[in-house]
Amino acid sequence: MKIENEKHRLEVRRAVISGSVFDDVNLSGATFENVNLSGGQYHNVNLSGCSFDDLNMSGWKVHDVNLSGMRVEKANLAGASIKDSCMEGMTIAGIPVTELLAYWRAGHEAI
Repeated sequence: MKIENEKHRLEVRRAVISGSVFDDVNLSGATFENVNLSGGQYHNVNLSGCSFDDLNMSGWKVHDVNLSGMRVEKANLAGASIKDSCMEGMTIAGIPVTELLAYWRAGHEAI
C-alpha cells in the first residue's frame, strides 16, 4: 500500500508492516505500544513528542538524530554504543555523563 501526500490519522492494530519504508513523514505525537519496528527504513521522519512503550528496537542504528530531551526508563541497553555525539546535559542515574567520562579518563588511558 502506498500513501503519499496525504494527511490522515491512522489507527493500526494487530498488523504486520515489517519492512515498511517511512520517508519525509510526520509522526509527531504518535503512540507506539507493544511494537516491533525491526526491519523498517526511516528517513527524514518527525517523531517528536511520541511515546514508545513495550517496544523492540534491537539492532537499530540511529544516525544524525536529535534526541535532546529524550528520557529512557526501564530499558535493556546491553551492547548499546554511543559514538561521536553531543552529551552535554545527558545524565545516567542523575550523574552528568560528561563528568563520568572525565572522572574515568582521569584514571585511565583515553580510548
